[in-house]
Amino acid sequence: MLPPFSIVIPCFNEQGRIGETLRVAIDYLAANAPTSELIVVNDGSTDATAAVAREKLNGATIQTRLIENFPNRGKGAAVRSGLLAAREPIGLFSDADLSTPLTETPKLIEPIANGEVDIAFGSRALDRSLIGIHQPWRREQGGRVFNLLVRVATGLPFWDTQCGFKAFRLDVCRSILEAARVDGFAFDVELLYLAQRAGLRIREIPVRWNHAEGSKVSFFRDSLRMLREVIALRTKRSGVK
Repeated sequence: MLPPFSIVIPCFNEQGRIGETLRVAIDYLAANAPTSELIVVNDGSTDATAAVAREKLNGATIQTRLIENFPNRGKGAAVRSGLLAAREPIGLFSDADLSTPLTETPKLIEPIANGEVDIAFGSRALDRSLIGIHQPWRREQGGRVFNLLVRVATGLPFWDTQCGFKAFRLDVCRSILEAARVDGFAFDVELLYLAQRAGLRIREIPVRWNHAEGSKVSFFRDSLRMLREVIALRTKRSGVK
């Protein structure tokens, strides 16, 4: 059994898959960490995401909550809302497509629970043999270039900051979450950047991963926006002592 933790799933216009995602998450927690909680953050969806999520969460055998963010604020804001609302000492967020299967959860939760690290996050770059279904070639190469630019711009030593599977020891990470300001897709980089500046212990861990269709990231538009947000990190004041 895993120690209690909070899992946060942000979602925006995910009516087509959020039901199955929540079924899998509820079943996983019930079997492996039954005193944990599941927090779904609906980030201003304009479809039936909230209704589908509410139906799946009602009657679950574990603790569940649905947080509504209106209007749409961005994935970063949704993840922070969920983690700051978490009641358990460890918070993990997972993308709604479950590209990293929840069976990989112990890789992140256990090092934090054992007092080894403060943040543990999944990586596709450290062992690419764990990737089952790859992204389209252009998107995968673009991700590699983006992470190289992140390393140059921020000094972070990590090879995959964008995998949507990260866990936090919340007592020491709360100030990081409260200080973060990036609401878009580069929020992962900001959290890791602020955590490193604060001297927190961070570990990048290889995980299994499969590409899922339906990404909300526009390859060109959002990549340029993320790059601007990353470059701005070097000059902005973090607010973390």
